[in-house]
Amino acid sequence: MYKNQKILAIIPARGGSKGLPQKNIRPMLEKPLIGWTIEQAKASKYIDEIHVSTDCQKIADTAEKFGIKVPELRPAKLAEDSTSSMEVVNYILENYDSKGLEFDILILLEPTSPLRKIDDIDNAIELLMQNHTAEGVISLGEIQIEHPMIAKKINKEGKIEPYIENAKKISQRQQADKAYFPYGVIYMIKTDIFKQKKVFYTENVIPYFIERWQNYEIDDICDFICVENILKAKNEDLI
Repeated sequence: MYKNQKILAIIPARGGSKGLPQKNIRPMLEKPLIGWTIEQAKASKYIDEIHVSTDCQKIADTAEKFGIKVPELRPAKLAEDSTSSMEVVNYILENYDSKGLEFDILILLEPTSPLRKIDDIDNAIELLMQNHTAEGVISLGEIQIEHPMIAKKINKEGKIEPYIENAKKISQRQQADKAYFPYGVIYMIKTDIFKQKKVFYTENVIPYFIERWQNYEIDDICDFICVENILKAKNEDLI
């Protein structure tokens, strides 16, 4: 709890993954991937409740080894490729409401973004509480070489053209203004706002900036190798 605000952290971990099967329990530096995020959430001074949402018993068993009991498996209809995180979050909140349990702040922590500093979660919570008009906070990392003004697409004739039409012609990223990507380090929203709008992005969401080494999300084996080596480098104080 922070300033009398009760805080719920949700860690969504679907069993199915086409890019990297069973990635959420795949060992990363000898620890299941989801274990990194659970430990980071448990290290928070402010989080009151940690909820792991999964449709997979193996993931539920792994979460329990890290001290988080999974009360039930997620329904199959909420574990499909097309299922959005918003649908999952809404389902979880409705379950808590039915038990008379309410929270003021809602946090979504993606296990595929384990590159969090020890104080990222609490710093983001404090940031939200210090900005009284803000409805939420989302982690942003500055886009590096894949800037949208440099990105290309292939047209119907098979030719290369700018992905963004009428974009200013530039040849180097340094010539472009800054662009950011919402890496899954943290998504946070006031619960009453989420219940009204069913989204984390509103007109009054502010950024929590992360560092360059945190700009990764794990979708396939290449991402996994990158993140694992970054964690190893951090442990050896090389970053």
